[in-house]
Amino acid sequence: MLSRRHFLRLSSGVVLSTAVTGCTLGGREPALTAARFDHGVASGDPLADGVLLWTRATPAAGAGPVSVAWELATDGDFREVLRDGVVDTGPARDYTVKIDVRDLDPGQTYYYRFRAAGAGSATGRARTLPAAGAREVRLAVFSCSNYPAGYFYPYRDAARRDDLDAFLHLGDYFYEYGAGGYATERSEELGRALPADNAGELFTLTDYRRRYALYRSDTDLQAMHAAAPCISVWDDHEFANDAWRGGAENHGADEGDWEARMLAALQAYYEWMPIRPPAGEGSLRIYRSFDFGGLVALHMLDTRLVGRDEQLAYEDYIDQATGQLDRDRFLADLGNPARSLLGDAQRNWLATELAQSRAPWQLLGQQILMARMLMPAEMLGAASYADVPPILEELARLKAAAEAGQALSDAELARLAAVTPYNLDAWDGYPVERELLYGAAQATGKRIVSLAGDTHNAWYSTLRDRSGAEVGIELATPSVSSPGMETYFQMDAPTAMQMARVLPLLIDELNYCNLHQRGYLLLTATPDELRADWTFVDSVKTPEYSIAGTHTERFSRG
Repeated sequence: MLSRRHFLRLSSGVVLSTAVTGCTLGGREPALTAARFDHGVASGDPLADGVLLWTRATPAAGAGPVSVAWELATDGDFREVLRDGVVDTGPARDYTVKIDVRDLDPGQTYYYRFRAAGAGSATGRARTLPAAGAREVRLAVFSCSNYPAGYFYPYRDAARRDDLDAFLHLGDYFYEYGAGGYATERSEELGRALPADNAGELFTLTDYRRRYALYRSDTDLQAMHAAAPCISVWDDHEFANDAWRGGAENHGADEGDWEARMLAALQAYYEWMPIRPPAGEGSLRIYRSFDFGGLVALHMLDTRLVGRDEQLAYEDYIDQATGQLDRDRFLADLGNPARSLLGDAQRNWLATELAQSRAPWQLLGQQILMARMLMPAEMLGAASYADVPPILEELARLKAAAEAGQALSDAELARLAAVTPYNLDAWDGYPVERELLYGAAQATGKRIVSLAGDTHNAWYSTLRDRSGAEVGIELATPSVSSPGMETYFQMDAPTAMQMARVLPLLIDELNYCNLHQRGYLLLTATPDELRADWTFVDSVKTPEYSIAGTHTERFSRG
C-alpha cells in the first residue's frame, strides 16, 4: 500500500481545468519562466468529456519553480482557443506538468500546446472518447521499447496516422538495466548508449527519472505522444525484471529495500506518463476502464504489482542428483488455488465491469500472454537454444503425420503428449486464476479479447477454458525494439519464419505468430467486425526503415 506521503506526491501535481475555471488568462500575458520543452508533449487517459495533457518544462537556469502557460483549441492554428491557463511546477515533480481538462465534447479532436518565457512546445493532438453509438474505433497497440536495442520506428510509423482514437501501451515503456545489460550490444554503434549519469541499473527516484528523460528525448516517441492520447499500464521493466508484489527477479537482497525501489519507480511513472494518479489514498490501483462510445470497452489490467504472487521457476523443481523435473511437486504448486496474479479485488472489479458493459467488444489491455502456450517438454532438455528449431521441426512432422491418420509409435505419441508451459511469468504460471477470469467472462455472456505484449513477438490465439469451451481470442503486439524469439533461439530470418509456421501446429490454441520482426498492432472495431492488422518494420538498427510486411485477421461479432 502507498503511504499518504507518496499518494500526495502522485496526486498533487495535477491541475483540474473545467469550463467554469479553465479560461484563466482572459487575454492577459502571464508572467512565465524561461524554460524549454525538450521532452515533447503528450495526452492520455481520454474520457468522453475530458483528456489529460502533459509536458515537462526544463528550466533554463537554476532549479527553482517554473511557471508555464497552456492552451487548448479546436484548431491547429489556435484561432479558437477554448481553454488556457498558467501552471506551476518544480523539482518536486521533476518539472513535469499535468492538466486534466474536463467539460469537453465527446468524439472531438483538440489541439494543445505549452509556452514558457521565450519558448514554445510542439503542438499535440488529443481526442475525447466518442459518444454513445460509435460506429468505428481505431487503436494502435505497443509494448517493449528498448532504447539501446534500436530505433523506435514503430512509434514513428503509427504516429503518421491521423485516424487513431488512442494509442495503447502495454508496458515495458523502458528497461531498468544498465550499460552492458540486456540488448545493449550495438548501442554505441547506433548512437543509443546510455548516458554516463544514467548508465547503471535503476534504483533511486533520480535513476528512474533520468531514464524517462532519455526515452522521452527520442523524436519518434515524442511523435507518438503528440499524435493521439495514450492509455498506458506498466509491466515489469518500469520497476525491475519479473516484478511481483513482494519483489522482483532483478532485485537482490544486496540491492536495498524493494518497497523503496518500487515506490521510486512508481512516483517517476506517474510524473512522466500521461495518466491520472491513483484513484484513492493508499491505492496502488492502475486498473481502470474506458468506454469508446458503447462499441469498445477497454479494461486495463495490472498483472504485476497489485496481486501477483512470486513466479514459479523450473530450476527450483530439478532434482540435483538426477537432473529430472519433479513433475508432481511442480504441478501441485502450479495448481495451488491460493496463488494469484490479479488479486481478488481486481478480479472482482473486472467481473463487474464485464457484467455492466454492453459493448460488443470487450478488450483486456494487459501485459502478458493469456493463451495456453504449452510447448514440447523436449525444449527444456535441449543442449542449447540452437538445438530447439530442429526439435520443433521433428515434432511438427510427427504431429502432422498423426493428424493425417498415420500410425505413430508409443514413444512418438509420448513425445507429442509431453508439453509444458513456455513462460511461467505469463498466465500459464497462474492457471487457476485464468480459469476464474474465464468463468467470470462466461457468466456475463461476454467474449473477451486479450491484448498482450511482453514477449516481443506477434501472436494470435484462441482462448479456451479447461473444458475446451472458447471464451475469446488473444492478440499480442510485437515489440517496438526489444529482440524477440529469433535472438533467444539464435534463428536467422528463414528459420524464424519456418518456426512461425511450425508452432501453430504444435500449440493447440495458437493460430498465427511472427517470431523475428518488430512493429505494432492496429485494431479497428465496428459493430460487426474487429480487424487486427500487424505492421512490421524491416529493421530497427538501420538509419531508415521500410514496412517489411503486414498480417491481417478479421473477427465477426458473435
